[in-house]
Amino acid sequence: ITGLKPDRITALGIARTFQNIRLFQTMTVMENVMISKHVRLKANLAEAVLGLPRYSRARLKQYDECMELLHKVQLDDVVNEQATSLPYGKQRRLEIVRALATQPSLLLLDEPAAGMNPNESQELMQFIARIRDEFNITVLMIEHHMEVVMGICERIYVLDYGVTLAEGTPAEIQNNEKVIAAYLGAVKKDA
Repeated sequence: ITGLKPDRITALGIARTFQNIRLFQTMTVMENVMISKHVRLKANLAEAVLGLPRYSRARLKQYDECMELLHKVQLDDVVNEQATSLPYGKQRRLEIVRALATQPSLLLLDEPAAGMNPNESQELMQFIARIRDEFNITVLMIEHHMEVVMGICERIYVLDYGVTLAEGTPAEIQNNEKVIAAYLGAVKKDA
């Protein structure tokens, strides 16, 4: 996908979030999701400019789909609030919802637990696992919080300076001597 424009990447069914939250600061929660959902709008520019019925129906359908999505992720009670007025944990969830609004089959999450306290991280783990299962999508996550990684991931790839050091289930990774040595220092064996 290197070199592709964002709309082409989205058309391939790929969505991503960033380590730093990138919400539209002056927009409401609903407006943030509607902007993302716009890539799937079934109308063209002429229909929008002329206010034709097809465009109006498409926008109404889009609104209903966004409302349903916000309901599924328990953000429907804040749809009219400014996105940046939400607590940090909800802003992170909204960032993920914006990506979900593009209807991806692959969701890339760049350090979703960055800046979160332990309670927020726990809620985020449950949230990501739920959307993975409910929306039946593949989640590729880059994360340094091992509790989050072990709590969500079915398969883990550990990189050390850009080289794959190990791959496996959470249990396999926790017991992998290369991983332990690389991230915890050399391990002494009992004599």
